[in-house]
Amino acid sequence: MAFIPKPREDANLLVGPETHDDAGVYRLSDELALVQTVDIITPIVDDPATFGAIAAANSLSDVWAMGGRALTAMNILCCPLDELPPPVMGEILAGGAKVCAEAGVAPMGGHTVEDDVLKFGLSATGTVHPGKMIVNTAAKPGDVLVLTKALGTGIVTTAAKAGKASEDDLAVAVDSMTSLNKAGAEAAVEVGVRAGTDITGFGLLGHAMNIARGSDVTFEIEAKAVPILPGAQAYAKKGLCTGGARSNAAFYKDEVNVAETFADIAWDPQTSGGLLLAIAEPRLQNLLDALATRGVAIRAVIGRVLPRGLKRIVVR
Repeated sequence: MAFIPKPREDANLLVGPETHDDAGVYRLSDELALVQTVDIITPIVDDPATFGAIAAANSLSDVWAMGGRALTAMNILCCPLDELPPPVMGEILAGGAKVCAEAGVAPMGGHTVEDDVLKFGLSATGTVHPGKMIVNTAAKPGDVLVLTKALGTGIVTTAAKAGKASEDDLAVAVDSMTSLNKAGAEAAVEVGVRAGTDITGFGLLGHAMNIARGSDVTFEIEAKAVPILPGAQAYAKKGLCTGGARSNAAFYKDEVNVAETFADIAWDPQTSGGLLLAIAEPRLQNLLDALATRGVAIRAVIGRVLPRGLKRIVVR
C-alpha cells in the first residue's frame, strides 16, 4: 500500500505490507515465526453479543489465513462512552470472549477508545512455521481454487438493516460469519497449501486480486460454482447492495472481466468470510478430504490459476 511507510530492512520480516497479505509475519527462529494482525468492524447486526462474536471471528481469521495458530488476543472497543450502556459493552465483549474460547485463544485484556461510532475487534497474535505459511505470492499456473464459505454477507445484512431480509436468511448469514476458519486453515496446512487468503472487505474478486497480483498469474473463476448465501441474489436484484461493493468494483475494474449479473455477489464485502485457497491439482482431493474430516461444510472448487493474461481475473 502506497500510504504505508516501507518497513526498514530486516531479514526476519517475512511478510510485511507490500503484498497485501492478511497479517504480518516475523521470524523468531528457523522453525517459528510470529503472526500479528488487527481488525475492527462496525455493527452489522443488532444483537451486541452476536456482533462481538462476528467481530472476533473476523479478526482471528487473519491469523488462520496465513496458516498460523492463533494464541492470544487483545480487545479493541471504540464507542460513544456517554451513550453506550456498560451492559451493552459487556455483551459485546462477552460475544468476543465466547469465540476466543471456542478457538482456544487467550484474551489478554484490551483497550477502550471514546469514539462517535461503535467499533469492535481484536488485535491477534499467533505463530506459524516459516516454511508452512499461506501467502499471496505463491499461486502457480495449474493450481485449483477452493472456497470454504458462501458469499453474500454484505448483501444479506444490508437487507436486514432495511427490514427486507427474512429471519431465516439472516440466521444463515450470521451462522456463516460466526463459523471459524480455524479448521479450514489446519486442513490447508496439513496438505501443503502455500497460497491463499480469507475473503473480507474487498469481496471475492478484490482478495483474489491480491493473490493474482502477488503471484503474477491470472485467476479463472466459474460463477456457477461459487456458493451464495440464501436470499443474497434476490436482495441484490432489489438494489440492496453495499457502497463497499461499488467501491471495490471501481477500484479493480480495469483488471477484471466479470458479467454484470454476477458482479454484485463477486464484489460484495464479506465479514468473516471463508478461505480462498490455491492448491496444486494433484493434491486437490487431499485438501477436500481434509476439509471434510474437520467438518468444513463448504468445499467449493470455483476455478483455476492460469499463466498471466490480459486480465488478472476472468469470471466465466
